[in-house]
Amino acid sequence: MTRSAFLAACLLALQVQAGIAAPAEPPPRGWHAKNVSVVGYNNLDDKPAFKMSIVRSGDRWYLYMGHFWVSGWTILDVTDPADSKVVKFIPGPKGAFTGQVDIHGTTMITGMQKPVVPGIGADRNAAFEEGVLIWDISDPVNPRQVGQYRTGGEGTHRNGYYGGKYMHLSAIVPGFRGNIYVIVDISDPAHPVEAGRWWVKGQGPGETPVSPFVALHGPAYLDGNLAYLPYGSEGFIVLDISDVSKPRQVGQLAASPPFDARFAGHTIIPLHDRKIAIVTSEGITPECKAAPSFAGIVDIADPAQLRLMSLFPYPLPPPEMKIASFCDIKGSTFGTHNVNTLLHNPYVQPQGDLVYLTYWNAGLRLIDIASPTAPREVGWFIPPVPRRRYGPFPQILAPQSEDVLVDARGYIYVTDNNQGVWILKHKPPS
Repeated sequence: MTRSAFLAACLLALQVQAGIAAPAEPPPRGWHAKNVSVVGYNNLDDKPAFKMSIVRSGDRWYLYMGHFWVSGWTILDVTDPADSKVVKFIPGPKGAFTGQVDIHGTTMITGMQKPVVPGIGADRNAAFEEGVLIWDISDPVNPRQVGQYRTGGEGTHRNGYYGGKYMHLSAIVPGFRGNIYVIVDISDPAHPVEAGRWWVKGQGPGETPVSPFVALHGPAYLDGNLAYLPYGSEGFIVLDISDVSKPRQVGQLAASPPFDARFAGHTIIPLHDRKIAIVTSEGITPECKAAPSFAGIVDIADPAQLRLMSLFPYPLPPPEMKIASFCDIKGSTFGTHNVNTLLHNPYVQPQGDLVYLTYWNAGLRLIDIASPTAPREVGWFIPPVPRRRYGPFPQILAPQSEDVLVDARGYIYVTDNNQGVWILKHKPPS
């Protein structure tokens, strides 16, 4: 064990003895599952989480989380997933939505933006902090802020840091409509400098808008000198960033119509060795009162000629729920959202044949893509109805599974709008 890991373990023991570190609690009852077992649950001191990342330090494992309804970040010790413990909450700036986090090595970046809707982080009309905070997490339970990048606008959403010099941001900058792609040099983290930017025509100053939903959801996902961008109503875009100061478009796959335009391009993960990409949109309209969302597989053998190969099957409720469709759960959202994206992190499970996909009120879905043209559902987990309300949506208390991360040990972490973090394990049929 390293000295820092030993000191962290001692600190955790002292916190538990002093009643500071919050222990895990028994998972709420009432979930539904197939080929998935519940390992643990933590209500995160009543702070529902949003995005996650993870590190291993010595023999300790730490899950880092941004939050939905409060500004700040939680560090959860998940060394024993059945007995996880909150070891620290780091308050964020007042007036900032701080849901996004990414880690590579000992560098963590956390996004900040003007709250996107009332009730997320702060009053949308109040003063806010924005941009990206850059942290040194050499001491994993005591992150140290070493820099900040400001957009000068409304901040950043879903950002990526893959090591090296550059952050890849989904940024809202002055004079532009919606989020654009901004590359930032953090060679000197105390003085980050913009290195390049790219946007869809119609987003720039004086340009004629092509859609109200043109925006880089992010993050850009890199494959060598190619950046794959999930770009809202414009679907999925491939850029050559061999010259980061002048990104150049080389390909695009449209997704709307027929799919819902708002977040038609939400996530794209290129799998270089297989010449395919996992893609998702995001469904946000309650009760399916919009065009559907989707997830599927795209052929990227020729980045200039992206081709949709298949769509993932839509989830069906188990018989015990006594509903015909997840759309029948009034006041809640059914649709695709996040997948296990942080594949650049060595402590995240590499992408194999299983895709882990959160589906709002349909919970977590496990999709086997061994045959990319015939994806099939092989498991799922639907959390119980939340016990209490923490934020303004969904309109009624219903499961709303947000993010998913799978660590290198195979433990699956799932966050929810109005619950803590669920810790699960895939349990293949015998």
